[in-house]
Amino acid sequence: MNSPVSASEARHFGLLHPKVQRWVWQQGWSELRDVQDAAIPAILGGDTDVLIGAATAAGKTEAAFLPICSKLAERSGPGIQALYVGPLKALINDQFRRTEELCEALEIRTHRWHGDVAGTRKQALLRDPSGILLITPESLEAMFVLRGTQLARLFAALQYVVVDELHSFLGTERGAQLLSQLHRLEIAVKRRVPRIGLSATLGDMSLAADQLRPDHGDRVTVLESAATGQELRLQLRSYVDERPDTEDETGMAVRGIADHLFANLRGRTNLVFANARSRVELYAAELADRSLATGVPNEFHAHHGNLAKELREDVEAMLRDPAKPATAVCTTTLEMGIDIGVIAQVAQIGPPPSVASLRQRLGRSGRRDEPAVLRAYCATVAIDAETPLLDRLQLPLVQTIASIDLLLERWCEPPDPSRLHLSTLIQQLLSLIAQHGGARAAEAYRVLCGRGSPFSAVTTAQFADLLRTLGARDVLTQAGDGTLLLGGRGEPAVNHYTFYAAFQTPEEYRLVHNGRQLGTTPIDFPLYEGLLLVFAGRRWRVVAVHEEDKVVQLTPAPGGKPPRLGDTGGLVHRKVRERMRTLLEGDTVTAYLDQQSRTLLEQARRAYAALELDRNPVIADGSDTLLLPWTGDRALHTLAAIFNASRMEAAVDGAALRLVGATREAAMTAVTTVAEGPAPDPLELARKVESKAVEKFDSWLSEELLCDQFASAALDCAGAVECARNVAERYTATPPTETSGQTSGALSSSTVVWC
Repeated sequence: MNSPVSASEARHFGLLHPKVQRWVWQQGWSELRDVQDAAIPAILGGDTDVLIGAATAAGKTEAAFLPICSKLAERSGPGIQALYVGPLKALINDQFRRTEELCEALEIRTHRWHGDVAGTRKQALLRDPSGILLITPESLEAMFVLRGTQLARLFAALQYVVVDELHSFLGTERGAQLLSQLHRLEIAVKRRVPRIGLSATLGDMSLAADQLRPDHGDRVTVLESAATGQELRLQLRSYVDERPDTEDETGMAVRGIADHLFANLRGRTNLVFANARSRVELYAAELADRSLATGVPNEFHAHHGNLAKELREDVEAMLRDPAKPATAVCTTTLEMGIDIGVIAQVAQIGPPPSVASLRQRLGRSGRRDEPAVLRAYCATVAIDAETPLLDRLQLPLVQTIASIDLLLERWCEPPDPSRLHLSTLIQQLLSLIAQHGGARAAEAYRVLCGRGSPFSAVTTAQFADLLRTLGARDVLTQAGDGTLLLGGRGEPAVNHYTFYAAFQTPEEYRLVHNGRQLGTTPIDFPLYEGLLLVFAGRRWRVVAVHEEDKVVQLTPAPGGKPPRLGDTGGLVHRKVRERMRTLLEGDTVTAYLDQQSRTLLEQARRAYAALELDRNPVIADGSDTLLLPWTGDRALHTLAAIFNASRMEAAVDGAALRLVGATREAAMTAVTTVAEGPAPDPLELARKVESKAVEKFDSWLSEELLCDQFASAALDCAGAVECARNVAERYTATPPTETSGQTSGALSSSTVVWC
């Protein structure tokens, strides 16, 4: 791993092409950032893969393209010479705009290719391939399927592949798809092409290197920014709803958060991350209502994946306009590296999906030598005698504090371990057959599962089982000479536009007002005439539902609440839960908590002590028993599966495991059995789990392969056994003696200026 290079030691600028140097000076840059300088010789050499890790807006894109463009300026010629792959069409558009100016000065042609690009532009590139191509994995997949025989010609001169936002692909089906595409592309051009990964700084960059070049991660040159010292202004505010039984979406806590956002964000450009798309709509509408009520222009706008492209781009344009303040209430759509100008403040409502996500979001603020500002908010309900036991621990607040503390300590979640990704292997197999018009089984295994492929863990026996199953289900057929061909179910699947995405794309209704599409909502959301809902940050009434073409007509109206839009939470890492326990057992109060948050944290600590959870992680809750092992979600779900397999009903309940209808004694007997026994066979455990088919092509897997995939993706048997042992060791039937509190381990308050 290369050591970071200080910006003050920049010494490789002279290696850049003179025209690139001139462009840099024209931008008014006085120096290169550390990773930008370090990347120049690494990329210009053209003989190694390079992983560049730095915070959002830290110059990763320029770190890659300054040396790439220098190389292309020296050796211009026909053919696509650099391929950039990004996760979002909006990011493709943004990077195209950012690189086009540099490339024009060097007479390097740039092209973008995704579903919104005109067909005439695509045809022009196919006739005369050249320069730099920016593309999404889905559009690259379409190239393989529809233009497979042209790939060798189009990419014959390829010198570099850039993967932007690499961390967003790690451990996902989409990531497996992309790595398979890059592996197949190298086979098509018959040589290895250097890969350049751009990523947010991760806890262990070597794991990201393994993802960038499977089986050869140790050969990847890792350049990680050493930039530190940015001032951070931070506060966590909590709001309490005194009526926890209300069905009103906009309770006192929501209104309190909206009031504070409105008072403190107006007049500047900001991002508000509300995690779920339904919450984005709720807060965007609340803030728009306040603008209307006070007679001021509305500066608050919703931004999420279900909105129409035009509406999202309108919001992005507002954020880039320095003359007009704007705040986007958003999900992960603005967590990526889209250029949205100078962001004054970032707000986070509720616990972030992960520490890594919070780091990415915070990186949006504090550009151009300004302090980074994070306003965190937590909504909770009043505690009384009827409050459920777990709610007394204020776990969302404690999780938010734990995540912020770990962020300040510069920790974040490592990438998920490697999975089989058999659903995506099916997609890639069908794509390979479509690319070549057929494929031999042995050759397909070599191309898709050989060393360097994301499917290299798939054995020949598993691949043979996959082929047999696909044949039995008429997805594939086999010619007399053994060539694999698309079958009766495979051919229409490949020919449908939804095939190109490795992930599920549910059928949706289009929401329309006055002929303009506002966005989409899942088809399983109940829609009917007269329904009031919130969408695009505004309130609407449904005036018509056209089932035949899945169109819903809307008209402005008061009232309404957001539709459910596939909102899901991320898996909580073990280290976050361990820090939550440390916080509840401690007595320190960090400077960034407001008075309400301090009061709630103290309430939670008193409840934790009263329940004797420091000594007894097994507690009765009515007729059930709760285990609080303070471990990660994956181990917790696995332990639940182990108990359910032994006929003890168990369910994950936030940070706890609920054993339904079990006494403490029965619960501890079950825990001890797991703790003292060997780790269960993950395949045997997977066979006892229902509803394992969750990925796009899982329904075409055999039961055995489905179990293999589920075990690799969802089960942590060793972690579950360790969890049971920890519970057994901490459990005692006698009251605990008083112990002194522990500190939270967060950085000293002098490192944080709270606002």
